[in-house]
Amino acid sequence: MSTFHGLEMAKQALFTQQSALYTTGHNISNANTEGYSRQRVNFETMNPYPAGSRNRPQIPGQLGTGVEAGSVERVRDKFLDYQYRSENSKTGYWQTLSDSYVRMEGIMNEPSDSGLSKTMDSFWQSLQDLATTPENSGARSVVAERGLAVAETFNYLSESLSSIRTDLQTQINVSVSDANSLLRQIDGVNQQISSLEPHGYLPNDLYDERDRLIDKLSSMMNIKVTYSESSESSPKIADGLASIEVVDNKGKALTPPVKLVDGSNAGNPGAVNEIAVEYADDNTATVTGLTVGGNSIMASNGSIKGLIDAYGHQSGTGVTGTYTDMLTNLDKMASTFAEAFNAVHRSGEDLDGNAGVNFFEFKDGLDGTAEGLTVNQDILDEPELIAASPGDETGNSGNGGNASNLADVFNDTSLANDPLGENTSVNTFYQSLIGEMGVQAQEASRMTNNANVLRSQVQDQRMSVSSVSLDEEMSNMIKFQHAYSAAARSMTTIDEMLDRVINNMGLVGR
Repeated sequence: MSTFHGLEMAKQALFTQQSALYTTGHNISNANTEGYSRQRVNFETMNPYPAGSRNRPQIPGQLGTGVEAGSVERVRDKFLDYQYRSENSKTGYWQTLSDSYVRMEGIMNEPSDSGLSKTMDSFWQSLQDLATTPENSGARSVVAERGLAVAETFNYLSESLSSIRTDLQTQINVSVSDANSLLRQIDGVNQQISSLEPHGYLPNDLYDERDRLIDKLSSMMNIKVTYSESSESSPKIADGLASIEVVDNKGKALTPPVKLVDGSNAGNPGAVNEIAVEYADDNTATVTGLTVGGNSIMASNGSIKGLIDAYGHQSGTGVTGTYTDMLTNLDKMASTFAEAFNAVHRSGEDLDGNAGVNFFEFKDGLDGTAEGLTVNQDILDEPELIAASPGDETGNSGNGGNASNLADVFNDTSLANDPLGENTSVNTFYQSLIGEMGVQAQEASRMTNNANVLRSQVQDQRMSVSSVSLDEEMSNMIKFQHAYSAAARSMTTIDEMLDRVINNMGLVGR
């Protein structure tokens, strides 16, 4: 053993405690950095002296040679990461769907004094008043204007829902673009890691950045992350290169498996498989597919799937979606109501004894739609054309029986061909629409709250492992500071001992 071994051991202790202090400072600096995982220095005992050999010195056992900083490791639990990402995809899906219902409820605005239900009630009441005083020009004008109010309310609902649906399409396209950007960024980080790990480095901050990007991606779709070695020379505790695969709602691989990022091919062509959204080439513009390399990933939960379910997508031979279903039902309701109302109106006579004409019409190119519903302009100009009298009593303009029949259309459960459903009237059909929307919105809100609670629980567990505790870091700082001071004192002691040996021995008898 060297005479100066004590100095070397004290120097190693100084360097090791110093590296621990630097790491503690790095943790404190990043206490509020998004996605940062606290780091720690792994202290390792250096090889003792002497090493096992046939010519080792005859001393009573091995002597320690000090400490060294083996590695700087980030504190992270991959199982908690997996749980968090699984819950994050569910939260992203239900939160997006719930937001879409909130916007729809704001448009439908039921129950209220300005909703379609109240407007139809006012129209019905005006018809009842007309049935009582069919020759009153004021009553006829009120019927015409309130009929127009019903039509304009249908127009407003349809146009507003269509406008939000257009916004949803934009959100889908932006979300898909953002997801593809995240995939490219993750591949870029993989590439940087692959250039560092083979040289023995642990790029902890790059690991954190990659995990932050993966967490963001997990809110858009359910994913599975696997890791592979970047090189045989990489440290054993290195995370390696991340590969990302899309999985279904239960965390199982799709058929065939769909890989978004191939970590083993980092930085090369084919390392990233981008997501594509496809739309029907017609006026509905519904989503026909969400694919990666031609393979569908519609079975994966996430905010993108939530947007698509709200916007509308092909399912089998039909189209389903929160907004497409509501628009379809409004069109069906408007068309059925207009057809039934017009049939009764044509069966009566106007104030001059002429046969009734169609009360409602549809704008050009919008036949049978809620957006195109309007009142016959001739009736708006001349309310006398409203057929309030029965057709079998010619010349009896004082009979308002047909106006009463027109009012009965709202609650008629025997409409031709049952277009709204068996034993379903216009009023009950609309009530069922609003009721179903309320139940589905409540369910989406409840699932959002449940998913948020589960995600928060996992996030709290993950933060308890990985996040920076300033109290703990301050304690560590004091601990390492004292250890550094002790190592410095040890070096001073060894220095004084060597000074005695070198400068003060061999002076006897001089």
